[in-house]
Parts: sequence; C-alpha cells; structure tokens
Amino acid sequence: MSVKNTSKNYGTIAKWFHWGTAVLFLVSYLSIYYEIWFTPGLPPPGVPRDPAYWTSLQIHLSIGVSIAVLVILRIIWRIINRQPNEEAGSKLEHLAARAGHYALYAIMIIQPILGYIGTSVNTEYFFLFEISKFEETALFASVVSDGLGMTFQEFEVPIDFLHKEVFGRWLIWILILGHTSAAFYHHFVKRDRTIYKMTNNKKHSE
Repeated sequence: MSVKNTSKNYGTIAKWFHWGTAVLFLVSYLSIYYEIWFTPGLPPPGVPRDPAYWTSLQIHLSIGVSIAVLVILRIIWRIINRQPNEEAGSKLEHLAARAGHYALYAIMIIQPILGYIGTSVNTEYFFLFEISKFEETALFASVVSDGLGMTFQEFEVPIDFLHKEVFGRWLIWILILGHTSAAFYHHFVKRDRTIYKMTNNKKHSE
C-alpha cells in the first residue's frame, strides 16, 4: 500500500486522516452527551466539580482541538499530494461531491473554533497541558471586549447557539448524511470504486 495517493487510490496517510477524523468525531459526541446526560454539569461557584463531568468535558474539548489540527494537516496533505482520478459521472455529480467535501472541511474547522471561543473553562488538553480559554486572551480583549463592547456572557450566547444548535445538532449531521449517502450510492447503485479508494479492500485495490 502506498503512503501517498495514486491515480486509483488514497494512500495510507490520507486514509488515516479520514478515518482518524471520523473516530475522533464520534468520540467527541459520545463524551459531550455523556456529560449532558449522566453528570450534574458545571457547579455553581464554590462547589467542587464532579470528576465525571470534568473528565468528559475535557475529553470533548481536547478532541475538538485535535480535530482542528488534524483537518488543517489533512488539507495541507491534500494540497501537496495528488488526488485519485474521479469516477465516471456527470458534471453536476462531480460539482456536488466537491462542494460536499469543501463544506465538511469548513465545518470541521469552524466547529472546534466556535467550541473554543465559546467555552468558559480552560482546556486541559488530555490532562497533559492547559490551553487558556478565549476569554483570557488578548484577542478577546481587543476584538470582543473593546471592539464589540460585549462581555463574555453576552458573546457566549450566540456562539453557543451556533456551536450546539446550528452546527452541532443539525448542519454537521446533514453533511455527514449526505457524504455517507453519496458513498453508498456509488457503491450500491453505480457500483464503482469510490468506497474502495478509502478502504483497505485488497481485492478492489487496483
């Protein structure tokens, strides 16, 4: 198996980027819904934090940072590496495929950024080191506090709405549904090699 992409298949690195992002995405959702459903949540000032709440929240935040970094590296790899030849299809199909991929890349960068700038706690990156919350940065002071004249509590409301309701609950799942539906359409209806390009199926690797 080639490390780099070929005219027929994605290489090992591209596959690791693709499936690694997918796994991190699922674990991110599992961790935050565990925090919502099974922990008491953020306590009032002066009350000790529940360990399960804090652990699940920090896993979610840490994975969000990881996804943003991974997607940036993935885009760089895509730019410097060739892409497998497209399967036969109409111009509209190819245009829709590109638009869907670009939208997924965009939301996988925007969503972690919204999560970071909208959180009220520091990120303890997998409990290895700490990333200061956006509220404590010079960028927040200059852009949000001084520029927009908003407190963090005021700024947090629309950011949280976008992160949790618009992107997290709806848009990202619509894009993923479209992506997987297109893959199954290619596999079961068109019966081409689209899925095999991103898997290790040796029988259809060439």
